[in-house]
Amino acid sequence: MLEEIFIERHNCRGHVGDIFIGKVARVMPGMEAAFVDVGLERAGFLHAADISPIGSDGFEVRDEAHKSIQELLREGQRLIVQVAKDAISTKGARLSTHLTLPARNLVYLPRSQHMGISQRLEQEDERERLLALLAECLQQQGWDQQGGFIIRTAAAAATADDFIEDIRFLRRLWSKVEKRMANNSEIMPVYREAPLYMRTIRDLMTPKVEKIRIDDADSCQQIEHFLDEHLPNLATSVEFYNGDSPLFEFCGIESGINKALSRQVKLKSGGDLIIDQTEAMTTIDVNTGGYLGSRNHAETVLKTNLEAATAIARQLRLRNLGGIIILDFIDMLDDEHKRQVHRTLAKALEKDRARTVITEISQLGLIEMTRKRTRESLGQFLNSPCEACEGRGFQKSVETVCYEIFREIMRIASTAENDMLLIVATQPVVDRLLEEESASLATLLELVGKTVKYEVEPMYTQEQFDVVLH
Repeated sequence: MLEEIFIERHNCRGHVGDIFIGKVARVMPGMEAAFVDVGLERAGFLHAADISPIGSDGFEVRDEAHKSIQELLREGQRLIVQVAKDAISTKGARLSTHLTLPARNLVYLPRSQHMGISQRLEQEDERERLLALLAECLQQQGWDQQGGFIIRTAAAAATADDFIEDIRFLRRLWSKVEKRMANNSEIMPVYREAPLYMRTIRDLMTPKVEKIRIDDADSCQQIEHFLDEHLPNLATSVEFYNGDSPLFEFCGIESGINKALSRQVKLKSGGDLIIDQTEAMTTIDVNTGGYLGSRNHAETVLKTNLEAATAIARQLRLRNLGGIIILDFIDMLDDEHKRQVHRTLAKALEKDRARTVITEISQLGLIEMTRKRTRESLGQFLNSPCEACEGRGFQKSVETVCYEIFREIMRIASTAENDMLLIVATQPVVDRLLEEESASLATLLELVGKTVKYEVEPMYTQEQFDVVLH
């Protein structure tokens, strides 16, 4: 079963993690933000909260006093920024001056002295061991005063050799980035993240991964080399796929993607989810559908809601839905049932790498939640707005279009001297004018003293028509 999908195309690569030399294009005091030109299609958005001045020692100055955007930036200023969130819809990329460089086990903070560890590493003994090990390795490498580090979730059970290898890699990488920053002043990228397939192996590989299938020979060799060099103890097998059918079809991914683009998600019990994504928020409605249950109504509702809670968590990851999300569960009267559904949802969301925040179930049976969004959702990436309905998901009915034509006839007839009008519309509209609306149209034409001819235009959408003098 398809759980998550990450898509990147050669002509449309994401920019999260990329570092740019940018120039402040416009300072917006009312928004406490600025737009920064980094050479992308749209200027990036930089909020005052994501800006830290750099001190004489090259590290960020943490000043508790709030500074306005005018104190922090000026138009035309050269700035080093990193993309924190890709451009979505009409919004430009979200930028930050807090730079980070990732490796397999560590994230380097070149402008900070902060030392941290992933919250997903929950065992206190292991957390203390890793922090002490990192401090020891940094001191051994003579890099204990040259920036901060965050220990990643993938570093669970890491050894000193693992940390030292990452430290050396990050030191070389930052040295190259610094040279590019020093030798260039024009708007340009100074660091680009690895391609998607390498980021996936670097960030997501765990001992639970049994097999990796790849249909590109060069990528397969790169991944094998990375695993041999960095994760030699993993028992994961890498398979180059050269079968007759496409890899996505062979593994059932194609059908999984098509299901993930559907508005409806069927549940095993017979219930379903209805997922609607808008600019402001995403709503997910839970229905019992055809499920009647074998016991009382309350148990039927509980079972459907429990199954829905697990399915919702999976759909959020699969579709990469972010921002504000409203979950409309079937109404439950029993407080214990509500708690069970909330616990099930919270437990299922623990698998999600994106940060989520959920509220309790309200009196209306709703859960409000947020999920961090760093890139477009699956639907936004793979779909485009329908030309017929302009992305609304519906279009005006044939009857509505006919009455719009009536009003257009009245408007034109008041100023036109011609006795003949030509109505150009789609076949269903013309058919309705000649049949169901024929009496209404005859009355109108008698009132305005006109006659009409009809012309079917197959290239028009249902909402398009013309009423012209003939």
